[in-house]
Amino acid sequence: MRKVPYTSAIGSLMYAMICTRPDIAFAVRTVRRYMSNPGREHWATVKWILRYLKGTSRVCLRYGFGKPMLEGFPDMSGDVDSSRSTSGYVITYAGGAVSWQSRLQKAVALSTTEAEYVAAVEAEKELIWMKNVLSELGMKQETFQLHCDN
Repeated sequence: MRKVPYTSAIGSLMYAMICTRPDIAFAVRTVRRYMSNPGREHWATVKWILRYLKGTSRVCLRYGFGKPMLEGFPDMSGDVDSSRSTSGYVITYAGGAVSWQSRLQKAVALSTTEAEYVAAVEAEKELIWMKNVLSELGMKQETFQLHCDN
């Protein structure tokens, strides 16, 4: 594994994730944890992400094809290594993603319900902030929607 350009590949994936590809945020965050001591399975995962990017290179975000409304989509998953859950969300406006995040929760949740609640609260805070930004730009948002799976 010493000759494998693991850290360089992770850096390139992080650049793509931050600039244009929010759909790979969770996967990149997961493989990034193993930069100091990657194994073959981690390198296989990085190659899988690169193949995914190549296969979806013609897919794009399109703005303006939905209602001009803020919508939030939170999600969470468990982490076996640290026992902490990973929260994530995507905020869309007019059908296109404008904000996204994926990170470990700060505390260990005692149940999946609590972990999902934490993820929903993070998305709600971002929605309120985005509503205020749009208001300052002259695009008043009376309401917004938060879509949860439970």
